[in-house]
Amino acid sequence: MRLAARGAAPVTPGGASSTADRLGRTLGDLRISVTDRCNFRCRYCMPREVFGPKHDFLPNGEILNFEEITRLARAAANLGVRKIRLTGGEPLLRRELEILVESLRGIDGIEITLTTNGALLARKAEALRTAGLDRVTVSLDALDDATFWRMTDSRFRVSRVLEGIGAAIDVGLTPVKVNMVVRRGVNEQAVLPMARYFKERGQILRFIEFMDVGETNRWRRDEVMAAEEIAELIDAEMPLTPAPPTYPGEVANRFRYSDGLGEIGVIASVTQPFCGSCTRARISADGRLYTCLFASRGHDVKALLREGADDDEVGAFLAGLGPALRSLLRSSRGGSSCTQGRDVVPGGLTGWTRGCKGFVMRSPGRLGSPRANLNSTLKPSARSSTSLESQHTTAASGSTRRFCAT
Repeated sequence: MRLAARGAAPVTPGGASSTADRLGRTLGDLRISVTDRCNFRCRYCMPREVFGPKHDFLPNGEILNFEEITRLARAAANLGVRKIRLTGGEPLLRRELEILVESLRGIDGIEITLTTNGALLARKAEALRTAGLDRVTVSLDALDDATFWRMTDSRFRVSRVLEGIGAAIDVGLTPVKVNMVVRRGVNEQAVLPMARYFKERGQILRFIEFMDVGETNRWRRDEVMAAEEIAELIDAEMPLTPAPPTYPGEVANRFRYSDGLGEIGVIASVTQPFCGSCTRARISADGRLYTCLFASRGHDVKALLREGADDDEVGAFLAGLGPALRSLLRSSRGGSSCTQGRDVVPGGLTGWTRGCKGFVMRSPGRLGSPRANLNSTLKPSARSSTSLESQHTTAASGSTRRFCAT
């Protein structure tokens, strides 16, 4: 079953105050990590051998506080962002998260969503809904405990996650979306049981290709079950009909069940990247803004806030990162022609350039104060001639990257 083509089609601007890059892409979705800690040790994200008892997680003082997160979210909303997604780590580990949600609810015109592993959702769902959370996405990679434990390296039972999903539905955090990472050789046998289960309940299930999210997850291409293969497997038992995107820049290819009972999505981030129409950025728990989910270095907006920048200065800084820093790189991954997004970042700000999931270190030097750099002219640097293969080698020896990709 063929997926819809993903190219560099322009994205309609999100509002009068939004900024668009030269491809017409606007910043529409902002993911904000509220903690770097998690109560799971998923092998594709935070494997225990790396993130064990001796791992140095961020001290509390290095994490953005709720006021800082709200200021950044408000500045982003003024630039056209219409969706704020709270992520982690596991965001429900952040104490009194509902206070942050209530603060964000005061920003006009945004949807507030949250991605969670679901283990703590049953006890937190009502408070989050009361505070103003709109909906949740829950990660669940299998329905049987044995496979679930192989994927998550935790001892939480699947029933606890399902209880959280039920609680979210009961309080109105809908539509609940369920994300399943599919890793060949580990949980591909769970694809059909998951599809059947959530079809019967009318809940949206999205299948995500096993992604390379840094050097810690030992990513191998032969462990990727392609999105087309997943869709074909389901279609053979439960016929599917392609459905159009629900909004510009949607990452999932949508399919409705032909009998009208629900839908699925497949996210082909490896076999069919969607960089050309990407509208996403993320802010890490320690206050760095990344214009690509795969980036390993970003812009220190926390320092900008803590050096006393006012809201206008914060907004101006964020606005400067859009049109000046995004360009397009046509390249090849896995032997097939594709259109990739590329961030080209002035060395004066971060000293790196990015292309096609690889990172090339430029002369890093000492990074200037973000506030001092605020009024600098942002000029895209020249394209590096380094091959994508050698770029990826550079990335593999770099810093660890952890994020919730959807």
